[in-house]
Amino acid sequence: MSLPISTREHWISTGKGQLFAQSWTPAETHGEPILLLHDSLGCVALWRDFPENLARATGHLVIAYDRLGFGRSEGYPGALPLGFIDDEARENFPVLQQHFGFERCVVFGHSVGGAMAVACVAQHPLACAALITESAQAFVEHQTRDGIRAAEQEFAREGQLERLQKYHGDKAFCVLRAWVDTWLSDDFSDWNLDAELALVKCPILSLHGEQDEYGTAAHPERFTSVPGVPTVLKLLPDCGHVPHRQQQAAVLAAVSDFLRQFGGATTG
Repeated sequence: MSLPISTREHWISTGKGQLFAQSWTPAETHGEPILLLHDSLGCVALWRDFPENLARATGHLVIAYDRLGFGRSEGYPGALPLGFIDDEARENFPVLQQHFGFERCVVFGHSVGGAMAVACVAQHPLACAALITESAQAFVEHQTRDGIRAAEQEFAREGQLERLQKYHGDKAFCVLRAWVDTWLSDDFSDWNLDAELALVKCPILSLHGEQDEYGTAAHPERFTSVPGVPTVLKLLPDCGHVPHRQQQAAVLAAVSDFLRQFGGATTG
């Protein structure tokens, strides 16, 4: 019999606009909350049934939120700066921590959300018990840019932008352009997470599909090469860029095993 999950919506004020968030609470909760950070085109709704199933599988409270400019959150004020990944960790992580009242959490990021999760751990080490990256990029790779170019062409086809409008409303075009223009920018070509990863002091699980359209296994290998901390690398066969949808059972099992073994561990 499945344990009941309580779902609640949240509206959170920030200095730049209001964030929408949602939480999934098991009837019997244990461990630190899991904070989900979405990808470049994502939002709470696009996690679909994963947060509820993650809460049920792990027994942890699960929190997901729409970044400013995405989903049901307010629009982003102005153009997205190239430092948006570090900015998300610096500006919004403390707001979420205060709103939900957790001392520590497990940060779980998909794609660029994985980079943001790394930045959260680097900037707030005492507040992060463990780090989980899924299909995340540690640097700018040719395959990443090639995948984005292909996606840009797909979205240029008639009716394709409406797919994003279903989730982002009138923010959809800005969501698409922020993703494409940032990652294809010459000024972003040297971006990497080397400095942030050097500051990580908590256990790391890195999940990656073997057929990921936006990055090779070099990324999870980089995430799990951090010295002095427990790391687990999980490559998923027959899986592309969205393991939590394409191989959800395997993702839930890997996360549950990781949290049972390392969820509360930290190094000095």
